[in-house]
Amino acid sequence: MRPAAHDREGHLVRTLFELDDDVALAPGAWWLRGFARAMAGTLLAEIDQLAAAAPFRHMTTPGGKLMSAAMTSAGALGWVSDRAGYRYSPVDPRSGAPWPPMPDPFALLAGRAAERAGYAAFVPDSCLVNLYEQGARMGVHQDRDERDLSHPIVSVSLGASARFTFGPARGATGGLAVELSHGDVVVWGGASRLYFHAVTRVRDDAPRRLNLTLRRAG
Repeated sequence: MRPAAHDREGHLVRTLFELDDDVALAPGAWWLRGFARAMAGTLLAEIDQLAAAAPFRHMTTPGGKLMSAAMTSAGALGWVSDRAGYRYSPVDPRSGAPWPPMPDPFALLAGRAAERAGYAAFVPDSCLVNLYEQGARMGVHQDRDERDLSHPIVSVSLGASARFTFGPARGATGGLAVELSHGDVVVWGGASRLYFHAVTRVRDDAPRRLNLTLRRAG
């Protein structure tokens, strides 16, 4: 077990247990370092096809602010945000057509990562794809719009590395901050399913960052 430590900016950096390339972030939450790296080329090609069918767009929060990360979705349900609130929808509000189907490599990777983290037989029906250009971020939030919270969240990082914060409270107290790199996967569920998390900084070690967030929404 590594002792608690703080980085130069004062964030608490803490890991509970480390085994090979897997790091326990909290009860029920694992950081699988490099888990998706071998599949990265395939995943990126699928994202390009997905974005051709359902282009990235900057959604509006219920409060009227424009999100700095651009988004699109795949699967039976896509996550959307506008003045009416946060929710899942079976159709792309821009086109009125169903979201593109879940790419097989996305579902395969999500199932394998979830099993590695202790969640058997996870089959996602929704994938939110976030595109972070330089300067984009994602504010502190919980993933709580899903119907059944017994299923885990699988988050895949591609491209530029980013600072990811994760903890039981909205603030930094009791939480941690880690640097996610290309091919890293974070899986959380169980006791940490409703933990708060954010992307507070995207590095400039690649032109952009892409993130797949795979969920069981319906």
